[in-house]
Amino acid sequence: MIEQIRTIYEYFIFFYATSLFISYIILAILSFIGISRYKGYNSELDDNTLMSSPLTPGISVVAPAFNEGLTIITNVRSLLTLNYPLFEVIIINDGSKDDTLEKLIEEFELEETPFAYVAKIKTKPVKRIFKSRNPAYSILTVVDKENGGTKADASNAGINASSFPYYLCTDVDCILDRNTLLKMIKPILNSKKNVIAVGAVLRMSNSCDIEEGIITRVRPPKGIIPRFQEMEYIRAYLLSKMGWSVVNCVPNISGGLGLFDKEVAVRAGGYDPLSHAEDMDLVTRMVSYMINNKQNYKVDYIPLSCCWTEGPPNMRILNRQRTRWGRGLIQLFYEHRKILFNRKYKNMGLIVYPFAFLYELLAPVIEALGWIFFIYLILTNQVNWYNAFIILLYSYTFSVMISTMVILWDQITFKYYKTFREVLSLVLMVFLESFIYHPLIMFFAIRGYYDYLTSKEFEWGSMTRQGFDQPKQKTS
Repeated sequence: MIEQIRTIYEYFIFFYATSLFISYIILAILSFIGISRYKGYNSELDDNTLMSSPLTPGISVVAPAFNEGLTIITNVRSLLTLNYPLFEVIIINDGSKDDTLEKLIEEFELEETPFAYVAKIKTKPVKRIFKSRNPAYSILTVVDKENGGTKADASNAGINASSFPYYLCTDVDCILDRNTLLKMIKPILNSKKNVIAVGAVLRMSNSCDIEEGIITRVRPPKGIIPRFQEMEYIRAYLLSKMGWSVVNCVPNISGGLGLFDKEVAVRAGGYDPLSHAEDMDLVTRMVSYMINNKQNYKVDYIPLSCCWTEGPPNMRILNRQRTRWGRGLIQLFYEHRKILFNRKYKNMGLIVYPFAFLYELLAPVIEALGWIFFIYLILTNQVNWYNAFIILLYSYTFSVMISTMVILWDQITFKYYKTFREVLSLVLMVFLESFIYHPLIMFFAIRGYYDYLTSKEFEWGSMTRQGFDQPKQKTS
């Protein structure tokens, strides 16, 4: 009996891994097509045209903040210096317990003001709205509200306070490229379809040179954990999401940076205030709304790095982040279970959700059960070591190959890093990922599943920031 189970286990793991590898090969081909199209696309809407045209649509930049006192001033100043002809910056103080609000009031000369706040999306109560006495900060609005327990609730309040037809949702710990709004609005203006959301590549700001809220020199993170995440982000955005965008199957727009059609977002109900996976939840809601109302739509991605975010600097913060992500993923599938394998929802029901279900939600569980069974076989001296070695080598070699290819492809195409040593430091992470980083991510995801299934209380909270006022490094 055990022999039969072992044989079934070996074949299952082999075919499961093979199907995943084939999927990544297909995504790599699609990503290459998508990036080639983007690189070779000559838009009539260049930056100068957008900056001077009276028809350029306005964009509201929405950034929730909870206990961000360490970096809030630098980050808000960065948002205020974006290069775009018509935009506003809305900071939502989501019941911070530190001095976030006090610092904003002092630095930007804020005062409480009457404001036509219309709650199109229900949120926790808004207490006050602030505007600046200084005309230099006229585009800044600060919304002070009761803590809603999730970033989603704070984002909804920002949407309610926004004035323009499009909004860009980001985090206050993010540093945006000055031309982010110009780059992200172009897919919307150039498409014949109704582009309801646009995403872009995120990277780690850890160890980058930053002056007055602007990235002046891109570097891979020095810390091991954020460097692993830098590698992971490059693979996830440049390979996966760019590949999915070619066939209009983008699963989510990152909460760190996403441009959305406000009307569609509001009509879809905005973010679920109870969601811990607000990025994929919103895209699901918006796509479902478009399909239910028989409207054509597209969710797009651009291959440019427009956003740098401070990644978890240590194991404790990584645990908190990935446990929340795991909790959010299982919550998402429960809340939107009717979509899975449902032909009515087209690409989302037949491609996006099945792929995420099989290779994202179930993957940590399958892997954990596989390790438990493998340990049992070792203890009972029933391991077919030849087959085990072949399966391990097969999986490891493919993982190293695909990740190395994406990192080198990114460097050859966009050249964000200035030295070969910096690129090599990321490639090294590829060889270590399977033994160090990946098991941690698997464990944290399962912990998130457990927390959700046991209804453990959770708040979105804040990540301990190291801040950006660090000694400048010598440029190479």
